Amino acid sequence: MLVRLAHSPDPDDAFMFYGLARGYVDAGEYEFEHKLEDIQSLNERAMRGEYEVTAISIHTYPHVCDKYRLTSCGSSMGDNYGPMVVTREPTAIDDLRGKTIAIPGKMTTAFLTLQLLLGKDTFTPQVTMFDEIPDAVKDGKADAGLLIHEGQLTYQKFGLHLVVDLGQWWMETRNLPLPLGGNCIRRDLGEKHCAEITRIVRETIQYGLDHRAEAVNYALEFGRGLDNELADRFVGMYVNEWTLDYGERGRKAVQQLLSEGAAAGLVPDPGTIDFL
Repeated sequence: MLVRLAHSPDPDDAFMFYGLARGYVDAGEYEFEHKLEDIQSLNERAMRGEYEVTAISIHTYPHVCDKYRLTSCGSSMGDNYGPMVVTREPTAIDDLRGKTIAIPGKMTTAFLTLQLLLGKDTFTPQVTMFDEIPDAVKDGKADAGLLIHEGQLTYQKFGLHLVVDLGQWWMETRNLPLPLGGNCIRRDLGEKHCAEITRIVRETIQYGLDHRAEAVNYALEFGRGLDNELADRFVGMYVNEWTLDYGERGRKAVQQLLSEGAAAGLVPDPGTIDFL
């Protein structure tokens, strides 16, 4: 059975699927075809239900929960860290209102969280490819930038200043990790296939964690501007015990984020989320 497994071409996702991509994890009756696209594109495809298994921004899930179930493994959680807002000059959070902010996509969790911080329609979002955001801020094409992925570790190379770490803000105000991304599986595959595929995905995550050095070396192929040390640090931030299973606290964090988003009119109400 062909299963298109879609994820970002980023070090953390590469690390996560290393075992499966290299054939070290038994795929059973399934033939996994890896589809690598940026997260905004994956979110848009999920809206159309295109891929059987896909990485997704948690922000997007309420829009696709009729087609997909969130799997309990595969999450990227910001545990007192997360997307960052940066500027050319030191800036206060309140001064971001009314400004043009380069964002990596309107369906990203980073954008949802920034709206919860600043308020809906209080700034002008400028959709920009995530890896072009630091240059956009440095070159004055945007007043500020919302950084995801490795930009969180490399922004200082561009001479930029941190305004707020949204993961820290979320932890300080909610005492919860910030659920950024997850994996979801299409409901129409049926309970048996959904359960088996989820088990295989969990096994490939565990394989990467058990063979960390080799998996990080593989992930380096996908790390723009990262050396081995930074790649290992980045992977450790987003592939860890949260990735194997959200756990009770992680599930609560997802529900909290999306419930607040719905109350603020930013996402549809997802109801009670059923994790597979």
